[in-house]
Parts: sequence; C-alpha cells; structure tokens
Amino acid sequence: MSAHTDSRDTVIETKGLTRYFGNRKAVDGVTMSVPRGSVFAFLGRNGSGKTTTIRMLLGLLEPTRGSSAVLGHDSRRLPPDARARIGYMSESHTLYDWMTVRQCGEYQSRFYPRWNERIFRSVVGHFRLDPRTRAGQLSRGERAGLSLAITLAPEPELLVLDDPALGLDPVARRSLLESMIYVTRGDSRTIFFSSHLLEDVERVADHIGILDGSVLRACCQVETFRARVRQFLLRYAGNAAPPAQLPTLPGLLHARRSMGELRLSIAAVNDQTKQLLRTLGASSVEELPMAFDDAMIGYLGDRGERRFFLEDTTALETAGGRS
Repeated sequence: MSAHTDSRDTVIETKGLTRYFGNRKAVDGVTMSVPRGSVFAFLGRNGSGKTTTIRMLLGLLEPTRGSSAVLGHDSRRLPPDARARIGYMSESHTLYDWMTVRQCGEYQSRFYPRWNERIFRSVVGHFRLDPRTRAGQLSRGERAGLSLAITLAPEPELLVLDDPALGLDPVARRSLLESMIYVTRGDSRTIFFSSHLLEDVERVADHIGILDGSVLRACCQVETFRARVRQFLLRYAGNAAPPAQLPTLPGLLHARRSMGELRLSIAAVNDQTKQLLRTLGASSVEELPMAFDDAMIGYLGDRGERRFFLEDTTALETAGGRS
C-alpha cells in the first residue's frame, strides 16, 4: 500500500532511506511521503527501525544510503530557520533536572523567536504542573507534559514525537492526546509520531506508515488500511477439520484453526482470493468486521498459519496427566 502526494503538499519525503549498523540493516530502503496537515502515525514492532528513521529525518544520524527531506530541505543540511519550524519530543523526555518548570520554559524561549508563552503556560496548566517544581522531582507523566509544553510553545509547523506516551498512565496519555488534537486544528500543522499504543493511533491519526523488519510495508490513509485488511471465518459442518494444508493465498497475514473453524486475516482481497476461499471445503464463508488493532497486529505479526503459543504446553500437560 502506498500514498503519493504532490511535493508542494509534502512535509516529509524519503527515497530509499537506508541505515546499517555494522552488518545489521536497521532501516531498509524506506520511501514515503507525509502530507502537510496530516497526523501521521509511524508504526512497527520494537527494533523495526522507527527511532533510527526519525533520527535520520532530523539530521541527527547519517543514512548509509538514500535520502530524506523535511520542509523542503535535505535532512543532512537542515538550516537553522527550518529547525526552528520543527518541534521534536522523544520518549526519554530529556530535561535539565535542576531547573524549575518555569526556568525550563524561560531557558528554551531564548532560542525561539516565535515562542508563545501563552501556549507554554496552557500546557503546563493542563498537566497541573507547579511552575516552582524542579524538573527532577516530576513524575514521568509530568515530565512528558513539560516536554510537550516546551515542544509546542515555539508553534512548530512540524511536530515529531517519538513514542511520547510510552510508560504514561491513562490520565497523562489522555492529556497528551488532547494536546495533540488541539495542535492540529490548523490545516498547516503536521504531526509525525511513533507509538505502540494502537488505541491512541486510531483516535488521532489519519495516515499511517508501517515498518516491519526494517522495511516499509504500508503507507496510506487509515481508512485505506482498514479497507484493505479483512477477516474471514470458514465453518466446517459437523466440526470437520479444515484442510491440513492451505493453498497459497495471496495477501494471507495469518490463519488460526479451532474446532470446525478456520479464521483468516488477508490483505488486498480480490475476486481470486474469494474463489480460493470457496475451494477450501467450508460449509460457510463469512466476512467479519475487523478492529483496527486486530488488523494492525495481524499485519505486524508473523505471516502464515499461526498456533496459539500455549498449545504445545497444554498438550504436554495433558500427556503428563495421562501418564
């Protein structure tokens, strides 16, 4: 799946972006476009290359090959005025622990001519932070709130968030999401964020990119992704067993067997796919609604037929009980 946009409406663009660490390929030929005004969720399992990609986009890490451009500038040579239009927040929420909340804001404001003190105070108030408290005394959620206030106050055109909600409690996560939604009320503001929290992604994102094994597997609108990943339930009369060997099903994400049933998750379903399903001998073939998180997990999981990870353990325990 891919989405192409006019370069004039593109905030981030990569072409074959690749990065090795020694012999290990961390990012493999990523080509994507992020539309202006979008909330773009960058998804993938741990170690898939999300943070490495973000660091290359911001010019913090050199690519092995390929290129990326942000706000129309080569990422390797971002000028100061372009950097001033980018707000970056990492999951580590790095702060000067000896400074108070107020001092953190005052210090950062010196580097940004467009610093908006009203926004800084509004976010600090939203997270209920005492301006007199030192950063080193803040909880993880409070640190995230202060980091967000510092990131939003310069009124960046592009907001880059690297797993900002990691480890936050539900209240802090909700505050973070509400702030993100507030920021994107204007069509010219773009958010690019990575996350493992699919519920949050579904709530705020309108575009997604999916890294799987360092390769970009999908880049499209959320609604396009929903439409392309579908689930089918095949039922077999009299609890008969599904075929021992499945034919090659293009786009098969995973298959799960149970008594008299076969559940399949498939991407890019077409008429050929439906014809193949009818050859599997089921008494009925039903298409089921598929939740966004189920579709995403299916897309990121191991391809092909899958067994419940405790099945072997259960079988051993049963055998042990009989002996």
